Amino acid sequence: MKIRMSRLAEAPEIIQIWKSSVDATHDFLTAHDRQEIEKEVVGFFSETPVWVATNQDDQPLGFMFLHDGHLEALFVDASARGLGVGKRLISHALALHPDLSVDVNEQNQQAVGFYQHMGFQVSGRSELDNQGRPYPLLHLSKANGM
Repeated sequence: MKIRMSRLAEAPEIIQIWKSSVDATHDFLTAHDRQEIEKEVVGFFSETPVWVATNQDDQPLGFMFLHDGHLEALFVDASARGLGVGKRLISHALALHPDLSVDVNEQNQQAVGFYQHMGFQVSGRSELDNQGRPYPLLHLSKANGM
């Protein structure tokens, strides 16, 4: 598995990874909110570096948006879950930013457990997501590369 910057031509494939991952983990989202969030994810491509984890054929299996020491998003294709893709992406992010932080939907207990397993600790909570939707966020951090 390799971690590299994504290519612009991979945007549709990365959106498919996002959809696959959301189908598997975000059953709490309404259909309307899911459509709105998808538009926001598409917008990230022009604003934030996109890192991808690829298989031996250089096909993306997962991706992350990383900005100024904050993990904006990390998604793994449902077919690649359990293969260490998320761990590899987190390890790469920590190599770049040892004091990494991330916000996670509180309802996404799989993600909360994953980040806690990776050594992140809850540092705060918000009742609403960053766009004001009623999806509480847990703020997690991994200070000093713990």
